[in-house]
Amino acid sequence: MSDAIVKTNYKFPGQINVYHGKVRDVYSLANDVLVMIVSDRISAFDVVLPKGISYKGQVLNQIAARFLDATHDIVPNWKIESPDPMVTIGHKCEPFPIEMIIRGYLTGSAWRDYKKGAREISGVKIPGGMKEHQAFPKPIITPSTKAEQGAHDENISREEILSQGLVLEKDYQEIEQYTYKLFEKGSEIAQERGLILVDTKYEFGKKDGKIYLIDEVHTPDSSRYFYLDGYQERFDRGEPQRQLSKEFVREWLMEKGFMGNPGQKVPEMSDDIVNSISKRYIELYEHIIGEKFIPGQTKDVEQRIEQNILESLKRNNLV
Repeated sequence: MSDAIVKTNYKFPGQINVYHGKVRDVYSLANDVLVMIVSDRISAFDVVLPKGISYKGQVLNQIAARFLDATHDIVPNWKIESPDPMVTIGHKCEPFPIEMIIRGYLTGSAWRDYKKGAREISGVKIPGGMKEHQAFPKPIITPSTKAEQGAHDENISREEILSQGLVLEKDYQEIEQYTYKLFEKGSEIAQERGLILVDTKYEFGKKDGKIYLIDEVHTPDSSRYFYLDGYQERFDRGEPQRQLSKEFVREWLMEKGFMGNPGQKVPEMSDDIVNSISKRYIELYEHIIGEKFIPGQTKDVEQRIEQNILESLKRNNLV
């Protein structure tokens, strides 16, 4: 598909700078306002893949916006408005330099490490004798550092975070409690959709001394879902779980011998692969949100995005 948006380069009123992340382009404006455009770029193993995925940005942005609205009673969040399928405008916060990863099940990278003999993640002890996709006795928080583009995130323990002064203890206790509550809420919503929220990550920041939830929430890029129906039977038989997450992209890359290690070349992405990934993201949206996916207008998408942002900034008196 050729209508994927992989690069943006706007100049908005009051613009101070722009940060092009792995997936998101974040425009900083005066008055501590951020304009986040969720592109159709896709990353895996901390590497941006060479082709964009049509509608991926819309899927991620609209899921995140929906969950920000659904959880604002738990913790304040950065969102002011989502004026375009691919855009959220919100408050600029000073981000904490860690990601709060919470896991309900032993799967993915945690299972790969466990299989190699690891019995601890980010300082959290893992019981022996567990199987792949098994639920932990209770969800565990395994923080990681936030790496620069091209680098890998690193696991870090609560004790290391506090001893290095990355987060004040009072703030850490608060975001820890928010993490448990958000995961509980996300799990309840997932169950209503016939899904299991397996693991996810949250990012937090501070503005005027107050903690806010920032970035994306409960999207397939930041979270892993299993289908609830058949989970136990598959687990009992030792079979792979039916997943809703970006793990299928990682698995495709690993089949091709790519894990983001130095010197490795990203496999060629055929149109069939690109189209299949796009369809999977739409499937993710429809299951997670429980509604039919309605594609945004695809003609002159760059112009549509710019116009919707400018109208929102005026409407909210942000310029």
